[in-house]
Amino acid sequence: MSFVNYHSKEVNCKIVFYGPGLGGKTTNIQYVYQKTSGDNKGKIISLNTENERTLFFDFLPLDLGEIRGFRTRFHLYTVPGQVFYEASRKLILRGVDGIVFVADSQLEKMESNLESLKSLDRNLRELGYDPERIPLVFQWNKRDLPNISPVEDLEKQLNCEGKPSFSAVACEGTGVFETLKSVTKMVLMNLKGGLQSPTASR
Repeated sequence: MSFVNYHSKEVNCKIVFYGPGLGGKTTNIQYVYQKTSGDNKGKIISLNTENERTLFFDFLPLDLGEIRGFRTRFHLYTVPGQVFYEASRKLILRGVDGIVFVADSQLEKMESNLESLKSLDRNLRELGYDPERIPLVFQWNKRDLPNISPVEDLEKQLNCEGKPSFSAVACEGTGVFETLKSVTKMVLMNLKGGLQSPTASR
């Protein structure tokens, strides 16, 4: 799913932040953008809907090294969390290399988390992807709030397959880069096995 730019000697990978509405997806991306060196990132693009924004930007992390002479550029996207933007969610997932599922830790948001996770699985399958083969990392966000589910409950309800997971307070930056580094490493592991015959386009 990643594509190679032979002119710039870069492998381009797409990571999508998925999860329920107002769970912290946008906050994650904004924090990464703010903390990334200006020389290594593109402009942040915001597509505004009535209730939520979809953000995108690309960056070149210098600490990940090269794969067979190619640098890796990551394109980060958020999806709209609201259910009625399902078509937009599916469109943004096209060509995905890795997913961060940002769960809202608040007790009353568990049902929204479950619905969003089901929609992720459904959309991936409808696009022809095997969800088991897409790198996936969970982030338990908003751990600073008083009325939150224990991490054990979040793991049991949402992460029954034991994928990597991180507690976070995205508005403070806590857990943001730990989550991102985990999913980028998983994507790179997939890449190293498939760069012998990369595709030039999605």
